[in-house]
Amino acid sequence: MRLNCFNAVLVATTALPCLVRAQFPNAASGSLNLTTISSPIDPNIKISYKVPDGACNTAFESQTQYTGWVSIPGDYPTNTFFWYVGARDQQASSSLTIWLNGGPGSSSMFGFFTENGPCEVIDSGTNTYTTVAREWGWDRASNMLFIDQPNQVGFSYDVATNGSIDLLTNNIYVPPAEKPNSLPSSAYLNGTFSSMNVNNTANTTETAAIAIWHMLQGFLTLFPDLNPPQDNVLGVNLFSESYGGKYGPAFAYMWEQMNAARGNSSAPNNTAVDIRLVSVGIVNGCVDDLIQAPYYPVMAVSNPYGLAAINSIRAQMANASFYTSGGCRDQISACRAAVATQDPGNTGVPADVNRICESAYRICTDNVMSPYSDAGRSLYDISALLPDSFPPRQYLEYVNTPAFQVAIGTTLNYTETNSEVASVFVSTGDYEREAMVPKLASLLDAGIRVGLIYGDRDYICNWLGGEAVSLALAGSSASYASAFPSAGYAPIIVNNTYIGGVVRQYGNLSFSRIYQAGHFVPAYQPAAAFQVFARIIRGDSVSTGENIDLSSYNTTGEANATSSLNLPASPEPTCWIRDIPGSCGENQQSIIVNGEGFIVNGALQTGTTASTPSPTTVVETSTTTAQLTGFFTATATPSNAAIPNRGAAVDALRLGGAAATAILVFSYL
Repeated sequence: MRLNCFNAVLVATTALPCLVRAQFPNAASGSLNLTTISSPIDPNIKISYKVPDGACNTAFESQTQYTGWVSIPGDYPTNTFFWYVGARDQQASSSLTIWLNGGPGSSSMFGFFTENGPCEVIDSGTNTYTTVAREWGWDRASNMLFIDQPNQVGFSYDVATNGSIDLLTNNIYVPPAEKPNSLPSSAYLNGTFSSMNVNNTANTTETAAIAIWHMLQGFLTLFPDLNPPQDNVLGVNLFSESYGGKYGPAFAYMWEQMNAARGNSSAPNNTAVDIRLVSVGIVNGCVDDLIQAPYYPVMAVSNPYGLAAINSIRAQMANASFYTSGGCRDQISACRAAVATQDPGNTGVPADVNRICESAYRICTDNVMSPYSDAGRSLYDISALLPDSFPPRQYLEYVNTPAFQVAIGTTLNYTETNSEVASVFVSTGDYEREAMVPKLASLLDAGIRVGLIYGDRDYICNWLGGEAVSLALAGSSASYASAFPSAGYAPIIVNNTYIGGVVRQYGNLSFSRIYQAGHFVPAYQPAAAFQVFARIIRGDSVSTGENIDLSSYNTTGEANATSSLNLPASPEPTCWIRDIPGSCGENQQSIIVNGEGFIVNGALQTGTTASTPSPTTVVETSTTTAQLTGFFTATATPSNAAIPNRGAAVDALRLGGAAATAILVFSYL
């Protein structure tokens, strides 16, 4: 999946159980074995669910799992898919963590199967698959709830609709269409999808937030024991990635507003439940282009890996295009002014506002972000030349096998990203509509922990912009304005031999730079990502895992996170038949179109033997010698850890007001 904050055209893949014949899932209600009930507090909300036996092999068979859909009333059908997995042990079962992937329009099943879910897919033979427990799955520290949203994303849907998909372009055609003569049968499949009607989904982050609040009302009233009790330090956590830099702040802020409305009786107490949030985590989030966009040209030429991805003149022009009169900064300001006066509720309805904001998004994308494309490198990992096929995509085949579809109770074929949802967010200019830092500051001031986690090889939502967001956030809160920037960067001690990055932490706010990680941090550095996650939700030191008093705690260390590292060699790509636009080069696409080569376990093979990449970090069974529970607490910085060389690859940033101004200083290392 490509969780691209900027590209208007996103990958929308599907996977069906065989390459030569498509298969519509069995939609007969009796075959799905779903239990359907009404919400105890709102009979208009229906919840259909089941135990997905065999769909995901967790670390322990005792872990509870539910898959299902929450159907909420509205102007169009909304059936939001969820997958709940209980924590691995009692120590971790007092919290509930909600995970959202980004896009907009990308499925959280990508996170479930390739990043931080309880299991991952591996090959068990030729074109057969199984699942094994993930050693560093986040269910190790919390109950987990993965949600596909907005409507029509992943396994969520409005109306199940038969159609066809062209795997070369990932275009979906409704109703089914005849296969073009130019395509082989392996690249053109029939299936069942959402309607692809752009009017039947959210069009802004704000409208998506409303839908998910209602969805959670249904879920938490069906499973009240999963809503942590009031004043529980572990409580509810919301972690989101990429475009989740907008989802996280907006959704969490709405939950707090709804809780307050119940508390002051401006909303009835008997028709809703509180969502008792204790922490918000953002993983390589695109939070606000007004703050982060200037760091695209900086990351392109002055990153900690010594890579000059584009020439300095091109970078300087991109930098100037942000600040110039009528440039990206002015366009975003004009968008937000129009929203404030004509669409304060961010409904995405007024056409004039949509036009102004979409124009702002496109100008910023074309002039500030896109010059990096000259490099021919991945937006998600500066070390990777295109095409970039990481993480592995076996799961795209697995989730569309009949056995899996029956196990979770779906009537749909799976699509990783819905391009229609992406396009409708572009059409309203949602990317530029709202400043999310004030909402994060409100959460911080309410005592909610905020953790920003950024892999340092990502370009699209890079760590330099993420650090700028952390400083802008601190500057928006009187309690953090001076204390947070004054805190030094401390090592993130993952185990007795490994330092996974550095963190600046003061009180409830932390910013972590994760070494040698691209956009999908848990996929690149699973152990480091898990320890940082667990420490945030438990209120511990992100550096060491020690129990601390957050009211007075701050990290100590160097003032800047400027360690220089060695850039690894670009990995060899794998061409996945379900991700042709993202993982296959022109030559590989030609091989597919010409019917040459062969497909094994979802990957194109052109030699005489077949091979596919191994999964990231898995354990075979619960009897393995790998430790499957618990957390690491450091008592000292390991003396034998490989500490990256210090360098001046990234120069200091100068802050002006609430937004950061990036000063380009070109280093030659």
